[in-house]
Amino acid sequence: MQTVKMVVTGPFSSGKTEFIKSISEIEVVSTERGISKASKEAEVKDNTTVAMDFGRITVDDDLVLYLFGTPGQRRFDFMWEILAEGMLGFIVMVDSSKPETFREAKNILETFRAYAPTPYVVAANKQDHPDAWDPEDMRIALRLESDVKLLPCVAKERDNVRNVLLELLYTILEEMES
Repeated sequence: MQTVKMVVTGPFSSGKTEFIKSISEIEVVSTERGISKASKEAEVKDNTTVAMDFGRITVDDDLVLYLFGTPGQRRFDFMWEILAEGMLGFIVMVDSSKPETFREAKNILETFRAYAPTPYVVAANKQDHPDAWDPEDMRIALRLESDVKLLPCVAKERDNVRNVLLELLYTILEEMES
């Protein structure tokens, strides 16, 4: 049996933990901690990943994917290089409804490309949100080249998550064959 390590990264609140929870066949090992931030209306309670999330999915008798989710906040970025070690590919999650996070997503993408020149895909998450940007508009905003796979996604929907993972697997296989 072959195991493949994939990393799911992206800015804070882009959907990384939800993505892994939607597909994992085991209970996700999560290092989420509660945070609160003040908004105009009230204090908002939220969670953030402080070290990593870990999930697993068996593709078939010969292949198991290990999914490692990174923290999205820069103050935990020391974990990124550790989690990138040994990865065969990565997914950059981007919240389609928050263009103010696009620059951070691009920076994270470049950081992971510097860690390892492995295949990657970009997931345009939260496509079900009324303010979601069209993926092709996001491609322009993120300055992604036409050969980079930018996939529409709703991290809560298992089929969407499976499709993104399959696209990354296909990209890894294409690179191995060339």
